[in-house]
Amino acid sequence: MSVSQTDGIVTIPPRSGVAFEIKQGQTLTVIDPEGEQVSDLLAYNAQDTREVISSGRSLDYAETLFLTKGHPLYSNRSNVMLTILEDDVGRHDFTLTPCSKDTFRIMYGDDDPHHGCFGNFEQALAPYGITADDIPTAFNVFMHVAFNSVTGAISVLPPLSKPGDQLILRAEMDLIVALTACSAGQSNNFNYKPIQYCISD
Repeated sequence: MSVSQTDGIVTIPPRSGVAFEIKQGQTLTVIDPEGEQVSDLLAYNAQDTREVISSGRSLDYAETLFLTKGHPLYSNRSNVMLTILEDDVGRHDFTLTPCSKDTFRIMYGDDDPHHGCFGNFEQALAPYGITADDIPTAFNVFMHVAFNSVTGAISVLPPLSKPGDQLILRAEMDLIVALTACSAGQSNNFNYKPIQYCISD
């Protein structure tokens, strides 16, 4: 399956990913067309890809695990890369690493594992000179992760997103962005679906 575009909306097929450039001031809308589908998001400074989206700094400065409308997403250099303008769902994850062959091997017991979001990021970002070692924790759009306040146990639950739900972000610098339609069954209620996005001025 290949990426398709209709009326400015790009469709990312299930278990695949893309990378593209977005200019400062433009908005990126991530859409869950069928519901209960996660999209992993990465961002790099287009002028210096060593500057990359940072889970730790974003969560630290927001003082919450649950980033939503009004929250900025920071880089490893404490610069704002993206700001969340609108959020239909209000629940996303910024703690768990992109799924990978190792995820499926270690956690799912797969003998012939899919390369996962990590592999999709690696493929999509290669034309920009970004390698596997440059891939950090992604902002997992629509991913529903719960934490036990006593034991610290992590639970990955079905996304709360319904068909057509959106997350809208504004680019605060020129960026290279990578997006996936997540490949992990548990993250997507064990049904792989597409993700859509569009860019506007």
